[in-house]
This record gives sequence, C-alpha cells and structure tokens, in this order.
Amino acid sequence: MNKIKLLLVEDDTNISKLISDFLTSQGYEVTAVTDGPDALEHIRDRGLPHLALIDLTLPTMHGFDLSGKLKAMADVPIIFVTSTSETDIVVQGLRRYAEDFIVKPFELREMEARIQAVLSRMPSLDYASEPVINVDEHLQVDFAHNRVNVGSLVFNLTPTESILLHVLLRNAGRVVENRLLIARVWPAEDVYEDTLRVHMHRLRRKLEADSHHPHYIRTERGIGYMFTVRPQNIHLPADDKVDGKTKGDS
Repeated sequence: MNKIKLLLVEDDTNISKLISDFLTSQGYEVTAVTDGPDALEHIRDRGLPHLALIDLTLPTMHGFDLSGKLKAMADVPIIFVTSTSETDIVVQGLRRYAEDFIVKPFELREMEARIQAVLSRMPSLDYASEPVINVDEHLQVDFAHNRVNVGSLVFNLTPTESILLHVLLRNAGRVVENRLLIARVWPAEDVYEDTLRVHMHRLRRKLEADSHHPHYIRTERGIGYMFTVRPQNIHLPADDKVDGKTKGDS
C-alpha cells in the first residue's frame, strides 16, 4: 500500500515540525504548509491528500474558508487542529467540514489515534493520490481544478459533481448507497434522493457518450450508484465492500 498522504496546515512552525516529525516517524507522508493559499497550490501541483489537518487561525485564510475550498474539490476528510474550544465553532466545523476536532494542547499519540479512526471510516485508501486520475484512455479527472477530460473535450465540474465523482471513484467497482452519497456531499443539509438523482444525471451528461446508457456510472435502483471502471492509476482492493458507514457511525 502506498503511504497515507497527510497535508498539515499550521502557521506555528514549532508545532508544525513537532507534528510532522512524529507522524513521519509513524509512517505517514506529511506535507506541511503555513497558510491556505500554499495548501491549495500544493494540492493543484501534487494532487489530493488522503487527509488534511487544518488549523483554524491561519495568517490570510481562515481554516473554515480553506476547508470550504478543499471540499469544493473532493471529499477529503479534514481534522481541525486548533486552540479554540468554543462550542459553536466546534459544532459548525463538525457539521460543515470536519470529521474530528483536536484542541491544543494535545498528545501526539492521541492525534495519531484520531487520524487512524477517521481513515478507518474512509473506504479504499489504498490508492495513489495523483494530480490527474487516468480512468481509461477516454477519461481523465483533475479534482484540484474541478474538470474532466473526456476524449478531446474538457468539462468543468461543479463542486457537487466533483465530490460525487470523488466518492464514486474512491469506491470504484462497488455500489455506494444513496444515503452515504448524500451524507458525504451534503453533510449539513436535508437532501433527498431526488436531488441526488438530478446531480448524478448532470454528471453523467459530462462523462458519458450516452447518458441514458451509461458506461461509467451504473444505477442500482433503490440502492445507490457504482462507478464501473477501475482507474488505471488508482489501486483499489478487488474485494472491498462499501459498509455504508457515515461520519459518526460506529
């Protein structure tokens, strides 16, 4: 399995080095940056991380703003690492962006345990996080720029379409339940399957030569959707099954 890629966004260089050194010693591949724009530039150049650790009080971009931009690209799990413990901020962060909240000061072993707990809820982490995902000779996906190349055509993806596609690709070859897709794409909203169906139709119109007879995204009626093609540069276990767990499930 490729190393788990972590993106650490922390403006205190002493704390950043302490976290980076520890997590690197535990076998993670850690990229540390000090502000939101640097984080976004790194993602556009090097691809998505498997998980992002984000401080809230960054120099030029609040952690919520950075998280919103990251979540507009793909369903990347986020853990906030911050000195604030105000209930309203914690609740807002967990509802809208984050899988977990770590309040400073903290033990490094606790941080790693929380990282492992979050990653255990994210299916199919055994893949290369490449800047461009080559699905096959006809389809390439660039999540950092919200676009797909379909043959000789380029289509921009909306944030919703990008997240949907990311969840499906991460589970390629397996049916993803409707409720899991809704929970990952709209974590803080009351959304019904009709809304999911509309956005899936729009995504198919961009990916498929014939959206009424799709090649990439298959509907399992009453259950969910499956991305049928295993991407060439994403290495997914052949026998994994989607367990249907969402954030907060045990």
